[in-house]
Amino acid sequence: MASVRQVLSELRRLENPVNIAGMARFGITPKRNYGISMPKLQSIARRIGRDHKLAIGLWASGIRDARIIATLIADPKAITEKQADSWAKGMDSWDVCDSACMSVFSYSPFAYRKAVQWLRSKDEFVRRAGLSTIAFLGVHDKKAPDADFERLLPLIAKAAEDERNYVKKAANWALRTIGKRNIRLNKKAIAVAAKLAKSTSKSARWVGIDAIRELKSPKIQARLRK
Repeated sequence: MASVRQVLSELRRLENPVNIAGMARFGITPKRNYGISMPKLQSIARRIGRDHKLAIGLWASGIRDARIIATLIADPKAITEKQADSWAKGMDSWDVCDSACMSVFSYSPFAYRKAVQWLRSKDEFVRRAGLSTIAFLGVHDKKAPDADFERLLPLIAKAAEDERNYVKKAANWALRTIGKRNIRLNKKAIAVAAKLAKSTSKSARWVGIDAIRELKSPKIQARLRK
């Protein structure tokens, strides 16, 4: 079994200053970042395997690369709501946020509840975590009834008014993902997007216009009508 010390030691050896500078241009925090690529982090995580205790220790390090590995080896069924809240509140980079939502939060037994709670937060990355969790639920939770997603649409619409880049982009992503599940939700999402497109909020207008462009596209419509 790997230890926190061993994993951090390996990450330090793999530090790539050139990558750190490049990542910063894409909004990935340069603070406490070794600049290790996602494929390499995924390779390390696969070698380690599922290890929730180690995940908690790696997350506590505060290092971006270690935290991404933590999201990949954590057990979605073992993480508590308290831990999930702590992780969401401690985020400062969109890649860490989205990795946690993709691999952990969206598979947790409290995914929908946390998404709603986080959407009401004023913190940028907590709110993004709520939206990203919804986006991944839209992909992962194949058997969820439409009603589970319909009730999220008003909250996504509200979040779309947030001018902060990482929130509005995630709102757009969540809305589009819901609208691509089936033809019924497509119509519901387009209706929300149409209202946003006429909003006085610049951010909401962008979210609405961009979502309509994809959700009404011939490619998406053809796939949903098959």
